[in-house]
Amino acid sequence: MASSTVENYIKQIFLLRQRGNGKLVALGQLAETLGVVPGTVTTMVKALDDAGLVKYQARQGVRLTPAGDKLALHVLRRHRLIELFLVRILGFDWADVHAEAEELEHVISEKLLERIDEYLGRPAFDPHGDPIPSAGGRLSDARLAPLTKAHPGRKLRIGRVVDQDSAFLHYANDHGLVPGAAVTIIRVDPVGDSLTVKIPGREPLSLGATAAGKILVEPSNAQAERP
Repeated sequence: MASSTVENYIKQIFLLRQRGNGKLVALGQLAETLGVVPGTVTTMVKALDDAGLVKYQARQGVRLTPAGDKLALHVLRRHRLIELFLVRILGFDWADVHAEAEELEHVISEKLLERIDEYLGRPAFDPHGDPIPSAGGRLSDARLAPLTKAHPGRKLRIGRVVDQDSAFLHYANDHGLVPGAAVTIIRVDPVGDSLTVKIPGREPLSLGATAAGKILVEPSNAQAERP
C-alpha cells in the first residue's frame, strides 16, 4: 500500500484536475490545497513522476498516469464508502465525516472495505452526492450542473454538494439543500449576483453565486440513485 502522503497527493491531483476540466494541475494550486509550501510539492511531484504515478511538466503542471488514476480512484472509493457508512450506519452528521474519512481511508483493509460495500448495498453515491468508484475503478459521470447554470422555472433535483467545509454543509442541511431534494429557481438577480430558490415546504431562499455554484443539480426526471 502506498503511504498516506502519496495517496493524499494523488487524490488531490485527481480532484483538482476534475474541477479544472482535465487541465494540468498547477503546483501552486496543489500546494495551497494540501497546505504545504511549493518547494515541498515540487520535490514530492518529482518523486511521484519517478514512481510512474504522475507526469510532471516544469512550469506547466502535473497530471496522473493511468497508474496514478487507478490509485486515486481506489483512495476515493475508500473515502466515500467510509463517509456513507459513518452517516448511514453510525449516525454521524454528513458535515462531520470528511475529516474522519481522511484518516480512515489510509488504514482500512480491503476485506473490511468489501464487507462495508456489500452491507450498504453497493451504493453509487456518498452522503454528499459524490460518486463512489466501483471496485473495478469505474466512476459514474452523472451530468450535473451548478445551480448558477440552471434555467429559472425548471424543476430540478439536487445531485451533489461539492464543498466539504463543515460550516457550509451545516448551512446546506439547515436549508434543505441536500442530495435528492427538489429545487426550483424562482428569481435571478444579475446585479446582486444571486438567485432565489424554492424547496417544497420551505420559504424561498436567496443564495449568492458562490454558494449556488457549490450545489449541483439535474433535471427532476433524471434517473439516478441518490443517498
